[in-house]
Amino acid sequence: MTDTRQIKLGEMNRLRVVKQVPFGYYLDGGPIHGEILLPQNEVEGDVSPDSDVDVFLYLDQEERLIATMRTPLAQVDDFAFLHVAWVNNFGAFLDWGLLKDLFVPFREQKMKMVKGQGYIVHVHLDEASNRIMASAKVERYLDPGFPPYQHGDEVDVLIWQKTNLGFKVIVDNRWGGLLYDSQVFRELRTGDRVHAYINKVREDGKIDVMLSRQGQEGVHDFSSVLLDYIRDHAGYCPLGDKSPAEEIAATFNVSKKVFKKAVGDLYRQRQITIAEDGLRLVQS
Repeated sequence: MTDTRQIKLGEMNRLRVVKQVPFGYYLDGGPIHGEILLPQNEVEGDVSPDSDVDVFLYLDQEERLIATMRTPLAQVDDFAFLHVAWVNNFGAFLDWGLLKDLFVPFREQKMKMVKGQGYIVHVHLDEASNRIMASAKVERYLDPGFPPYQHGDEVDVLIWQKTNLGFKVIVDNRWGGLLYDSQVFRELRTGDRVHAYINKVREDGKIDVMLSRQGQEGVHDFSSVLLDYIRDHAGYCPLGDKSPAEEIAATFNVSKKVFKKAVGDLYRQRQITIAEDGLRLVQS
């Protein structure tokens, strides 16, 4: 019997297939939820009775618990960048990769959402109705506690919105943070997910992030990236010390200063040679 404590609405669940019917399969939801339908049009891959399947659980149009083997673009407690599929007199409906769109009531919109536009939202269970909903008022869902990070910690960030200082970001799907313009060497847009590092956590708990490590550690990391690039491009890189910073940033997402230090490191290690037309791998 399925452990009912593991049945989570709005998340992926592993459930046992009880039986097959002409219109799909029934899954074991335990004594509380009973049998949960997995419609035939929601099946991906091979499914058979007595097998375990990974499914996402949500409510259908009649508010019945239903399963799908599709992976949504976001689950409960996720922050995500989603586009509006349609609107009506009650709110907006976001495309999150499932047949039933994700509802955002007007009260959860910062401004009236527009069909076709994308927004950063938080997915959650509405306490009053227990329905899966989304909110564009993401600040209220950020963790108010003090972040447990140290300088240099690796994190994943979601680009939230542009400010005069840089970009507001959401760190590890939990904390609010800021990426300063001085740390950006590539084009970023709302909804981008990028790998980053903690620069510092301020006394008030606010997080500053950076896209690459600073100091010698950052140079060492990029030296490996640059060497791999040269190896993967027939032993040649057309960029060098005299290349414009914009071209370096567009290719490697680092500053010219970091690039030049990495070039110097690889040259001293006799891994590369430096020529007028770029960098070349030293042949062993």
